[in-house]
Amino acid sequence: MTHRTHREVRLTARPDGPVTDDLFEVVTVPVPEPAPGQVLVRNTHMGVAAVMRTLMDERSDVPMPAYGIGAPLHGSAVGEVVAAPGTDLSPGDLVEHRLGWREYALLDAAEAHRLDPALMPDPAAYLSQGPTALMGVARGAEVRPGDTVFVTGAAGGVGSLAGQIARRHGATRVIGSTGSRQKADRLIGELGYDAVVLRGAGPIEEQLRKAAPEGIDALFDNVGGEQLTAALAVANRGARLAVVGALATQLSPGGRSTTEIDTLSLVSRGITLRGVALYDHLDLIPEWHRMFAEGLRDGTLTFPHARLQGIEQAPRALRELTEGRHLGAVVVEL
Repeated sequence: MTHRTHREVRLTARPDGPVTDDLFEVVTVPVPEPAPGQVLVRNTHMGVAAVMRTLMDERSDVPMPAYGIGAPLHGSAVGEVVAAPGTDLSPGDLVEHRLGWREYALLDAAEAHRLDPALMPDPAAYLSQGPTALMGVARGAEVRPGDTVFVTGAAGGVGSLAGQIARRHGATRVIGSTGSRQKADRLIGELGYDAVVLRGAGPIEEQLRKAAPEGIDALFDNVGGEQLTAALAVANRGARLAVVGALATQLSPGGRSTTEIDTLSLVSRGITLRGVALYDHLDLIPEWHRMFAEGLRDGTLTFPHARLQGIEQAPRALRELTEGRHLGAVVVEL
């Protein structure tokens, strides 16, 4: 039975610096009625990601619509169809869509993508950032057998999967970066990293040279800044460097940071530096879902994530994610 009302999370103000709880309000509103061609979904899980901090600003370079003041936020969500008049969806179908941050979502049928409920052992796994991780490893850094790979931001929702995928592509040495010793220990102990560069424990380049004495062949960069500079300094001839994220920019107070690059060194060493974004590689999503489901079932892949309960926890989930409190993805169960 559909409830008469539901809760949604709205943005109350633009942030001036870090994410704080007072930037959000949880509002009770009527459950909308679907018109023909529309789908009403009861959301069961939603994901939060660092890009959401960027979307809270009025303008950004991210090719996604910014959040509006007084309007509900949006983001990836999974849920069950409640009603779908005049569409090929049926009540009970499991779907994925972009209208998270609310308990019920009303959307056009074309925006709801049917999922196989029997594929994943946990429906929250559909909210992993694995498609981005697969894209960066396979198409950005073109990881090959025998490579030494450096993954920056290795403890995040993308990085915690990128290291595992790099190993599947034949990497013989996988090095990560993170900001805490506890996370570093977990990356090595649980997620198959060989070594970890610790942000704040001395110059990144020195640490990276020690962790990769023979240089790096591939970079999966989530961060930019000093870590990208260090990777360029340690890169072997012919290295492939993929820029997949820019956390140094997304989480900096002004939303801007630049990285100095010695372009002559790129030329002389034949290094490829490539920016990649998932909207150019959407064909990887079903491939990832199949690979992830199989890996989760046979134990060759894991889904590191934190799970918070209740939509009222969504602002806290995003704040804690941007503060670096969690390893892996952050999911809110609604």
